[in-house]
Amino acid sequence: MNKPLLAVLLPLCAVACNSAPAAPMPSADAASPRASNSIGSFSVSLSVKDLAASRKFYEQLGFTAGHGDMAQNWIVLRNGDTVIGLFEGMFEGNMLTFNPGWSQQAEPLPTFTDVRVLQQQLEGKGLEPVVRAEAGDGPAFLMLRDPDGNMLLIDQHVPAPHAAAAQ
Repeated sequence: MNKPLLAVLLPLCAVACNSAPAAPMPSADAASPRASNSIGSFSVSLSVKDLAASRKFYEQLGFTAGHGDMAQNWIVLRNGDTVIGLFEGMFEGNMLTFNPGWSQQAEPLPTFTDVRVLQQQLEGKGLEPVVRAEAGDGPAFLMLRDPDGNMLLIDQHVPAPHAAAAQ
């Protein structure tokens, strides 16, 4: 980090660290009405050059393998509720990833907002997906870019809530 940036960040940190504690965040557990309006559990998807080296690095930070397949060039690592996906040769750049229908522990939720409904809501707010979710009731995804060019992936791995209830 360069010195001019540190000169700005350190005083800001000092002010933030000495200020009154923030109000607690509202709970977003599965029973909360807010949970059904969530865009899903959060993780960071990192595009890596050497999957084994990256895995070793993050394991040294205390992350453990959650799921994935090294032979297919991807693995998901966990450290408490923090989730990082490592992907070699699958996409360019890093992404913020949200998974509707999953808890932060990758467990299916009984109620959630389907990715296609989220897409309609986002478009109603003037946001245009780079990749649109396909019609249907099964798993689907959409992709958006934020104003700074960061990619967001909203990736639903489970059937739509009404489709799961019908089975």
